[in-house]
Amino acid sequence: MENFNTEHDPEEDNQQYSIDPESEINPTIPPLKAAFFAIFGVFFLYQVGGSILMLLIFGMDFANADINALRLLTVGGQILLILVPALLLAKLVYEDVGTIIRFKYPAAKEIIIFTIGLVILTPLLQNFLYVQNYLFDLAAANSGIIESMKSFFDTLDKYVEETYGNLIRADSIFEASFVVIVIALTPAICEEVFFRGFVQRSFEFKMKPAWAALITAFFFALYHFNPYGLIALIVLGFYLGFAAYISNSIFIPVFLHFLNNFFAVMLFFIFGEEELTTSKITEYDSLSFHLISFIILLSLFIIFIVYVKRNYHKIIGGHNDLS
Repeated sequence: MENFNTEHDPEEDNQQYSIDPESEINPTIPPLKAAFFAIFGVFFLYQVGGSILMLLIFGMDFANADINALRLLTVGGQILLILVPALLLAKLVYEDVGTIIRFKYPAAKEIIIFTIGLVILTPLLQNFLYVQNYLFDLAAANSGIIESMKSFFDTLDKYVEETYGNLIRADSIFEASFVVIVIALTPAICEEVFFRGFVQRSFEFKMKPAWAALITAFFFALYHFNPYGLIALIVLGFYLGFAAYISNSIFIPVFLHFLNNFFAVMLFFIFGEEELTTSKITEYDSLSFHLISFIILLSLFIIFIVYVKRNYHKIIGGHNDLS
């Protein structure tokens, strides 16, 4: 896999990678161990600890639980069990929290550049989902093993949709604003500080940036328990990692993550659950359309990534320290 760096030193392959050649950061434990400890530790805290907390507060009667109380618990869980551990680990392992998390304010040009990439990526991934689901349905119809997998995926997907569907419904502007905070703003901050901040930065100590972003994106996708969206989430996570590394600012992926979730919430409010979650193709002509759209958008997105990677410091009117 190609490095994000615009220049490559052959001797670099035999060297330890460093997140900042000019920094004097000395991790208290090996960065890879820190990254995997964070991934599995926070997963246990958020999924297992969060589930236990929900049981203690609401019991087994989730269907009749107060929806705003569930939303508050969701926000609190993300902050206490994802964001706080990320910041604490950054302090305990590296001490320099600002450098590790990439607390650098971006220029307006940087925000615009990566937003353009997201505008291309969003319909690209939607078209991919249409094609993926069509092919998966076709394979399931001809294979008992794949049919069993599809049945399991459908069950898990239905559970995820019901969970988020309850959180996202709103009957007033005030409630809609609260939904945006719960579904878009809080995850954008907490998940990006954890994944593109602590985890990806830790990986960058020992591997090339592109691999660090890809591995982080893989775990980011797994965290969401979305079987049909796994590949799409990996690609989205990789783009967020690319943006974080190239810009050296956590605020860029936070903004992109927020924009992505906000767009999904707005679609839900406008079109409703059925329109938002449907990604099935019923006619062959539709498959052709989505496949062609996917290929065109993929080509455009690759051109965009290569152009930004090679010309970033020229585009923003300065030198990128990480290029």
